[in-house]
Amino acid sequence: MLVGMREPRIVVAGAGSIGCYVGGLLAAAGRQVTLLCRERIAAEIRRHGLHLTSLDDLDLKVGAGTVTLATDPQALAAADIVVVTVKSGATAELAGLIATHAPPAAPVVSLQNGVGNVAVLRAGLSHRTVLPGMVPFNVVHAGAGHFHRGTSGAIVIADGHDGVTRALSVPHLTVETSSDMPAVLWGKLLINLNNALNALSGLTLHEQLHQRPWRKLLAAQQREALAVLALAGIKPWSMGPLPVSLLPWVLQLPTPLFRLLARSSVRIDRRARSSMWEDLERRRSTEIDGLQGAVVEFAERFGRRVPVTRRVRDAIKQAEAAGTGTPHLRPQDLAEI
Repeated sequence: MLVGMREPRIVVAGAGSIGCYVGGLLAAAGRQVTLLCRERIAAEIRRHGLHLTSLDDLDLKVGAGTVTLATDPQALAAADIVVVTVKSGATAELAGLIATHAPPAAPVVSLQNGVGNVAVLRAGLSHRTVLPGMVPFNVVHAGAGHFHRGTSGAIVIADGHDGVTRALSVPHLTVETSSDMPAVLWGKLLINLNNALNALSGLTLHEQLHQRPWRKLLAAQQREALAVLALAGIKPWSMGPLPVSLLPWVLQLPTPLFRLLARSSVRIDRRARSSMWEDLERRRSTEIDGLQGAVVEFAERFGRRVPVTRRVRDAIKQAEAAGTGTPHLRPQDLAEI
């Protein structure tokens, strides 16, 4: 995608773990990238640069001078494309900043967890192009400018916007398109229901998903969500070769069988943890309201009970309030299944 005779200027708004990883890869490929971030992140990158690693053996150093670092939202004025990576709770505020500072012609791409962010962005950005997107992988901030991607998968954005797709497609960052993004976002949310379990357990994703009691808790949440989605007539997208309707069944298999089937779906390295675990450890607010909270809210519209999902949501809120990091719960602390 060219704007006039130059590459588009991409502003990653709310650059945390996902934003720094995606923005770093874009910058390494020669894109003009501004990371709009908090001062602590900007100071860290100025000092150390970006160090991007992944389970695919990526080990890439991106010098601090390769990206533009900004803490003032006026940086949005230079954007040809705005990539939104803030947590769900900050979406409305950021929409206001984009409306104030970004050019009206700049498309806005949401690379956020949850299913409600695009509606919030569109409400604050009327008459602008707002594209839903889905990031399948997790990224953990290891400090000193180091951001590690611990799971696999390609970014998906709404189709029909080839210039944006080309601008965001670079080495080590595969971008695909879909004509049914609500299904894609709900499919990802079903997977993201594990984020809270991982945060509550204190285990790595590899350790947690190789323990059948934790998988049964995830399966129970997915069954609850799938039942509500069926009432709403929503058929969620499958992230891997297995139909999403089979995920609860696969999760409850004995661990050796689960391991065999899971190999064909998503790859997870032994260091990976969920972003919600990182939020608890860093005493930050989580995205629980946009994940389990979204299922609870949706269920209430249909008069449907989702007791396991509700218990998991409440446990995260208690952990947030305690402010002591992961509570290292056991599966039996959440439910008897």
